[in-house]
Amino acid sequence: MKKFGIIICHRYHTCAGGKCFRSLREREGAFARYAGEEVELVGYTTCDGCPGGNVEYAPAEMKRNGAEVVHLATGLVVGYPPCPYLDYFREYIPRQFGLEVVVGTHPIPEKYRIIHDQLGTWQAPSFPDDLKALLADEPTRLAYD
Repeated sequence: MKKFGIIICHRYHTCAGGKCFRSLREREGAFARYAGEEVELVGYTTCDGCPGGNVEYAPAEMKRNGAEVVHLATGLVVGYPPCPYLDYFREYIPRQFGLEVVVGTHPIPEKYRIIHDQLGTWQAPSFPDDLKALLADEPTRLAYD
């Protein structure tokens, strides 16, 4: 069984996780990687706001609960601007805690794809690999609008 935690952007601290949990259940977006596997969510928290102080502590608790992977929620990518600390989190968590990091949870809603394409915000070299699973296909993106 694959165990993982989710860290969301603090901007969305009141989010109930509906899209993340739906995509986990349906194995869509970044959770497509677990198709056919049993999974267990062992932690769900915010980054605690910029610059992400909770990222220094939350992965340790997730690891104690058996996590092997930390998903940095899709909100860190689709918010405007995207999280300026994303690359730092992606590097820090594996080094400090030995946990794999996956950028994203649920598929990117179409309305966010459209505006970010217009603004060119996903042109950074690190974004194309992160976005492949999250962009899914148009019907899936529309279903997450």
